[in-house]
Amino acid sequence: MGTEGEQLTEQETAIYDRQIRVWGVDAQRRLSKSNVFVSGLKGTSVEFCKNIVLAGVGSLTLNDDRLVTEDLLFANFLTPPDENDFRGKSVAELCCDSLKDFNPMVSVSVEKGALSIFDADFFQKFDVVVVNCCSLLTKKSVNAKCRKLPKRVAFYSVECRDSCGEIFVDLQNFSYCKKKNEETIECKLHYPSFEEAIAVPWRSLPKRMSKLYYAMRVIERFEELEGRNPGETSVDDLPNVQKLRKELCEAYCLNESHIPDSLLRRLMASTSEFPPVCAIVGGILGQEVIKAISGKGDPLKNFFFFDAMDGKGIIEDISNVNS
Repeated sequence: MGTEGEQLTEQETAIYDRQIRVWGVDAQRRLSKSNVFVSGLKGTSVEFCKNIVLAGVGSLTLNDDRLVTEDLLFANFLTPPDENDFRGKSVAELCCDSLKDFNPMVSVSVEKGALSIFDADFFQKFDVVVVNCCSLLTKKSVNAKCRKLPKRVAFYSVECRDSCGEIFVDLQNFSYCKKKNEETIECKLHYPSFEEAIAVPWRSLPKRMSKLYYAMRVIERFEELEGRNPGETSVDDLPNVQKLRKELCEAYCLNESHIPDSLLRRLMASTSEFPPVCAIVGGILGQEVIKAISGKGDPLKNFFFFDAMDGKGIIEDISNVNS
């Protein structure tokens, strides 16, 4: 990723001096020439945007046409507290104004329109695509469009529900370098698409698989069947979600104990995000995107789960058993 041969300017070298000491000139050069697209600006993706702008990406394009409401202000620190400052504006427009102040070296802009209407050619101009709070169908569609392109576009989906968070990563065929015994070696990884990953039979997954993975898939599927937007569930939906859980567990030969009622209830009970969880998951996402752009360090493959109840972050590699 990034344009080969282009060097950092003196101003970039001065501003990013501390980062260059951590991950080197080449990594910073790649970062400064990269283009990132983010759709769906909730607490987690806003944390990510702040981190990636401060790190010094070349450009950041924001997409979220929703008008600002009180609910959207809860975990979004980029929106101003005065209602007169955001009345009639979209979330993307307000976040854009704030992010420009974080780092004037980064070009921050807004792309209007529903995420689902953008064709594959639209994503050609980006190196990284991040989607937040979008439907199951849209996640599959955007990921597929990124995979159709002649160049590799890294795809990430991120979701926080109540005190839990999930990141999915698709770097397609990815090469990176890491040090082993004072020697730099090249490593290669093959990633499945989001659609391929969630299609892996549950019975073939490890017995100690994160329960959060199964719970997220059940609720995601429920929202799709009901025509709901992400997060449009409540405890009133629990009986119907439990019925769907039973059907899916029977179809996939999984004991229902892997998806406890207490976890489903917690994921459905609140539409609000926990700012501390957003900060953690958004920080991990920023770290992973920097790895993907720079080609340095072990990247996450391919799901990350965080639950504030136990404070644990878990990486699960869920890939097609035949790949």
